[in-house]
Amino acid sequence: MLSRHFLRSKVLQAIYAGRYEEDDAITVSKAFEYHIAKLNELGVLQVALLPRFVEVGLEVLEEGKKKFRPTAEDRNPSMKMQDNEFVRRMTDNFELKKHIEKWGGCWETHEDLIKEAFWEFRKSDEYRRYVGDPEHTFEGDKDFAILLFRYLMNREALRAVVVERSLLWEDDFDQIAQYNFMMLKTLSEEKFDEAVMWPVMYDKREEKDEADMNFARQLLRDTISTREESEELIKSHLQGWEFDRVSKMDILLINMAVAEFTGCPSIPEKVTVDEYIELSKEFSSERSKLFINGILDKLVLELRSKGRINKSGRGLLTE
Repeated sequence: MLSRHFLRSKVLQAIYAGRYEEDDAITVSKAFEYHIAKLNELGVLQVALLPRFVEVGLEVLEEGKKKFRPTAEDRNPSMKMQDNEFVRRMTDNFELKKHIEKWGGCWETHEDLIKEAFWEFRKSDEYRRYVGDPEHTFEGDKDFAILLFRYLMNREALRAVVVERSLLWEDDFDQIAQYNFMMLKTLSEEKFDEAVMWPVMYDKREEKDEADMNFARQLLRDTISTREESEELIKSHLQGWEFDRVSKMDILLINMAVAEFTGCPSIPEKVTVDEYIELSKEFSSERSKLFINGILDKLVLELRSKGRINKSGRGLLTE
């Protein structure tokens, strides 16, 4: 499920945080693998909040009936959210239940925060429209559940519960929430049942996931093993720049691009250039994209002339 752009960013962070020496490649690789494995836990923690929220909401509604002076709404609350078919199928899914048992149990100890979120959400127009609509369909329940998931992911107090569990997750929370959001949208009434394989961030059983991870592993190894050679290439094309004054992040981005140019024949050069310019916008300075673009254009020509780049197909750079 993780995109190659996201995996490139994780390779970048793993190498940047390490010693970036060839004899330390194993340590950096282990750190990268650990980080990716932890993303499955993060994804499940996020998803597990949705059925737990509905469960706690039911408890709140039952408590309302026992008030000393209950209102008419307290005495006869709408149970439509608690009868949500989409959330029920999530709760019944065998594989998701196993994942929640393994990773997602933290919500049992934060009922107060969930109740607070429920009381606020209950006042929203979205909630009132949903419970006030007499029609009850799977698609309607699904749309509401996805809306509710987005609401929960934007609750700072609930987000804090998750990111406190790992220092790695502060930067990843929003991206993983977006992956989960898109994944929930793909679950259809016809195919979503208790036996369906629950999608996680990285699943070794999925051919595409494993192919993308192997790409990232190779990129990490090649970037570290070709560091000295790549840096000599960079130095030969610096004009008006001193190598020691170029940021470590920019050098690493260029080194990764060179490793991808030469080690991934199926990826067009233009795709690689665009990817590392985008990463420079995320991880480096405002001026870095122009510097990196200029150096990569020169390196492509040199590497191609030396026979180091052998690609065919669409998306290749031309002189």
